[in-house]
Amino acid sequence: MIPRYTRPEMAELFSDQARYETWVRVEILATEAQVRLGAVPGSALEDMRRAPVPLASRVAEIEKERDHEVLSFLAAYCEEIPEESARWVHLGMTSYDLVDTALGHTLARGTDLLLDAARALRRILAERAAEHWDTVCVGRTHGVHAEPTTFGHKLAGYAFAVDRSLTRLRAAREAVAVGTVSGSVGTYALIDPAVERHVLGALGLAAEPAPSQVVARDRHAQLVQAVAALGAVVEQVALEMRLLQRTEVREVEERRTGAYQGSSAMPHKRNPTTSERLVGLARLLRGHAGTALENVALWHERDLAHQSVERVILPDSLSVGHFQVTMATELLTHLAVFPERMRAHLEQTGGLVYSSAVLAELLATGTEREKAYRGVQAAANRTLAGGTDFAAALAEEGIDLGPLGPERFLGHHDVIRERLEQLRDLED
Repeated sequence: MIPRYTRPEMAELFSDQARYETWVRVEILATEAQVRLGAVPGSALEDMRRAPVPLASRVAEIEKERDHEVLSFLAAYCEEIPEESARWVHLGMTSYDLVDTALGHTLARGTDLLLDAARALRRILAERAAEHWDTVCVGRTHGVHAEPTTFGHKLAGYAFAVDRSLTRLRAAREAVAVGTVSGSVGTYALIDPAVERHVLGALGLAAEPAPSQVVARDRHAQLVQAVAALGAVVEQVALEMRLLQRTEVREVEERRTGAYQGSSAMPHKRNPTTSERLVGLARLLRGHAGTALENVALWHERDLAHQSVERVILPDSLSVGHFQVTMATELLTHLAVFPERMRAHLEQTGGLVYSSAVLAELLATGTEREKAYRGVQAAANRTLAGGTDFAAALAEEGIDLGPLGPERFLGHHDVIRERLEQLRDLED
């Protein structure tokens, strides 16, 4: 986790100290269940509750000698627990009963942060889409002027894409909010399943239905892929904002403060650095998605090949995804929009963007399709070659359909606005 791309709340969640706090909670919950079953004396539970969470620095110190994080954690924890009670700590459990159950709890909490951030992004996209619903601009296909649309329509498409990402994230949260307290190969050989039920119930987790020693890693791959898909949606938004900020376009602009400096050599520069950063972070998330899939296949009941990888990709995916989404929300909240530039670009080609309406009207009045298409195309080519007005070029082809304007293209636009309003009303 790189501090530059991590919000404080996510950094705290994935800190070493937070991990050991969760491990202590799991150990205490397991012992509570053991006490209820009569397998552990109540005094041991009280001693465990009184013991402080071991410091990460102490665990690291012991690990230099033991080369095993869980054993080092248990040793550090038990230093503050009387010997007659310490022997009951971790009773019947294996390391990954602790590690994976705590991980499921942490991933669920991290996903909740990302879900909240994604809802805020959906909300600002929907709000700004409604604000600019009638801000007419040129739609571009293949990077070339196509037909009129509105800036609000563009943003609405992104809002619905974020909404789909929320659906994927919710499913992924359910997939990773899972734990297991089932012993070395998942058979509950040395521990009563009631212990697992108590621990997972208290943490809000489901049980791995057929555990090996670990929680299945396809769950984690699903989460990382969902985060990467959301990242790609943010990238789509950011890429459009980058393209619209080019000097020759300049239909929008990122917020600039008085302290802004775009170039060390060229004082005039106003670079789309926030949008560029969002695009770059999406590339990182896609890389993690592929790596997560490679973590799914483990030897037999478990090997350790996944551990080093997920120590990087799980906190990084959630922290980078969370940072990216919150930054996108800030970008869109303060984005400057220039309707007059959009309108100017709509008319830049002398009316060529209205060619499809002309063709459709000719066909509707009975003109043979090939003749209509060739006539409109010939007028368009003259407009492109000579810079003449498209309506004048059409007249030379004997085509006069009256004034041309964007309203011809937006007659049914309100049906999309109604869908957008439904999206704005969502409270999930």
